[in-house]
Amino acid sequence: MERIAFSNFLGLFGLLGLAACCGCSTTGIKVADFSSIKEYMLANKNGMHVRLTNYGARITAISVPDRKGRFADVVLGYDCVEKYINAPDKPYFGCVVGRYGNRIARGRFSLDGREYQLATNNGVNHLHGGNIGFDKKLWHAKPNGNSLIFTMSSYDGEEGYPGNLDVSVTYTLTDENELVIDYVATTDKATPVNLTNHAYFNLKGEGAGTILDHELMINADRFTPVDETLIPTGEFRPVKGTPFDFTTPKPIGRDIGVQNAQLKNGNGYDHNFVLNKADGGLTAAAVVVEPKSGRKMEVFTEEPGVQFYCGNFLNGILSGKSGRNYLFRGGFCLETQHFPDSPNQKNFPSTILKAGEKYKTRTIYKFSTE
Repeated sequence: MERIAFSNFLGLFGLLGLAACCGCSTTGIKVADFSSIKEYMLANKNGMHVRLTNYGARITAISVPDRKGRFADVVLGYDCVEKYINAPDKPYFGCVVGRYGNRIARGRFSLDGREYQLATNNGVNHLHGGNIGFDKKLWHAKPNGNSLIFTMSSYDGEEGYPGNLDVSVTYTLTDENELVIDYVATTDKATPVNLTNHAYFNLKGEGAGTILDHELMINADRFTPVDETLIPTGEFRPVKGTPFDFTTPKPIGRDIGVQNAQLKNGNGYDHNFVLNKADGGLTAAAVVVEPKSGRKMEVFTEEPGVQFYCGNFLNGILSGKSGRNYLFRGGFCLETQHFPDSPNQKNFPSTILKAGEKYKTRTIYKFSTE
């Protein structure tokens, strides 16, 4: 596809063609649909810009300055459609995942006296909405002021889920260098819903090495330990005295190599943290600082948890936008969410959306330097 140049950085939209790669075959999407795949750009008065595509309602780039004013793209991803569609191991770069982000044990849950069977696309478990989750959908995109609104509908029975679900995800870029993500959903039948964004970050710049020296703070005194298939055991375990204690900032890599059953199960950090919050309002969830560049990212959310994942399944094979390969632990995710396997865990906050109710939640990623 031809890329359309865009040079207005005053909070307006740029519509770009997301490039198609020569010589690539495609699966999972009809070739005729490529004309409907677009890339958009939001920009603010500070020169920060965010690129998004309606394929998976995903973030394809976030460009922010370091302490010396030098810009870099800090999210992992690709520069062409086919790579997002055909990438080995499907790392979910930058996309919205749903209908249920994270895992559901054995793809099964009971609701209103009926048992539902979902796809088991992650070993014996269901992950991120199944074989064709929201990350693989073409969303409708609509500019609205300094925001971009993505909408789509998921039909009753799709991937095994009950209910017709209407979803909107709105991305807004503010002049305070905040990327605000608002999720809204309604259904005509009770169904589990747990939406999140799966962006991988590297504050050095995508492809610029590992994230092990990034300093991370997570506002959580407890986490949910998992079994060998990464399904929560149901326990709320204190982080104090464990490698999972990020209540004060520390490098991501400081404790990642210690002997610990939970780190072994996750091949590193791949766990849900129970945020310290008294209500459903917006809460400071995490802060990440990259010491050399001074780039800082703060995460705020209305969700009760955040999944911290540190790129344990990146293996150096995938080549990103910069042309550099993404190393093992070359990116991290902070996925704001309800807890994994909540439909089967009675002591977890409910993820069931009922007919007549509205699912509504906000997450903010704020960028600055120090």
